[in-house]
Amino acid sequence: MKFNTRTALTLSALAPLASALLPIIEQQQQQQPLLSDPETSNTVTENDIPSYRVPLLSLHRTLVNTPSISGTEGQVALDLKKLLIDLDFTVQLQRVPPAAARIHDDDDDDDDESPQFRYNVLAWPGRHATPAFHNRTLITSHIDVVPPFLPYAINGTPVPPSEPLDFTSLPSDTLISGRGSVDAKGSVAAQITATKELLENGELDPASVVLLYVVGEEISGDGMKFFSSFLANQTTSSTSSSSVSLHAAIFGEPTTNLLACGHKGIASALLTATGKAGHSGYPWLGRSATALLIRALDRLLQADLGSSKRYGNTTVNVGVVQGGVAANVIAKEAWAKMAVRIAVGGRESGRGVVEREMERVVRELVVGHGYGPVECECDVEGFGTMVANYGTDVPNLEGEHTNYLYGPGTILVAHGDNEGLTIQDLEEAVEGYKRLIKHAVGA
Repeated sequence: MKFNTRTALTLSALAPLASALLPIIEQQQQQQPLLSDPETSNTVTENDIPSYRVPLLSLHRTLVNTPSISGTEGQVALDLKKLLIDLDFTVQLQRVPPAAARIHDDDDDDDDESPQFRYNVLAWPGRHATPAFHNRTLITSHIDVVPPFLPYAINGTPVPPSEPLDFTSLPSDTLISGRGSVDAKGSVAAQITATKELLENGELDPASVVLLYVVGEEISGDGMKFFSSFLANQTTSSTSSSSVSLHAAIFGEPTTNLLACGHKGIASALLTATGKAGHSGYPWLGRSATALLIRALDRLLQADLGSSKRYGNTTVNVGVVQGGVAANVIAKEAWAKMAVRIAVGGRESGRGVVEREMERVVRELVVGHGYGPVECECDVEGFGTMVANYGTDVPNLEGEHTNYLYGPGTILVAHGDNEGLTIQDLEEAVEGYKRLIKHAVGA
């Protein structure tokens, strides 16, 4: 998911929908909802449609239709604020640097709010709720996405924002696509819908939860890091010096509606090679830095950098390679940027373990900031489990609270041009979040 190369250098009514539309078969198969029969075409009946379908899918559509590539999340934050206020939440915007940081509540003069800024969105149940964090369960995901923007589409056909959609007429295996539809606006929409359902049914104490939707997860995690720093400076009351601590945190990411037991760690790495420039017709008079780099990378990719039963093998992705100045000049310098997915050690120790193993294989290596494998709670009745290879904001939120990781859709399409998930994926996620929120609050 996220990978910040900057750190490496110091080392993402539609009733007329006719059957004539050609389905994207491969994508549909990859995105079949859990427990569904790929050969069966769903027939919509009133009993199949949950009462929250229309608000769920309308919220999801609004979010996906709003571009929010990392660094440009201002408008989606403002849109989400309005949507949450309409759902009777008390909302605050937390301005994230590089803009000056401050908190705006929904009674402030909106002249200070602008799409040019970046905001985390905080929400508490109730129209005039008292903002508080201590001993609450945080329900969170991110509102930034990877480039490029992809429009909202139904079964592969783009649907303009102004075109009416009858969500009740669509089969549950209908594919909804667009940038962020999976990662992670699907989680955002399902979390908000689940929370609202529990509140309306009297199954959740409004004072037990707080919602947080952050920016910057796809690049550096700066939104969650900023919130974590903010939280560390809070006290339980104006007369107390006791620090605020969360009870639990539920993170929304695409896990195919399975509860993640954790995910691999990640670190950036920079490998450099230095040679001697010369004429390519006389290679013995020089020393090719590019050739040295290629051989070093080959050794590194073949090396055993550690593995574990839960997380599998530590892997290296060589993302960027650059060297030399011309094809007919022996390269004097070359370098490669890598992302290392760490499967060994703990959250604090894993990076160091892998760095030492890499240095046994190659020299001139700088490993940037990172972390080892991240464990999450997954022993919850009624949930299947998985382990993720991608990174999340879980390690960016400091504290001793219990972490959960869950959400609709698959990471396998999350950053592709075929990013999408089904209506059933979203509706199953609402039910999953309802169970998970009740468990986390009561645990």
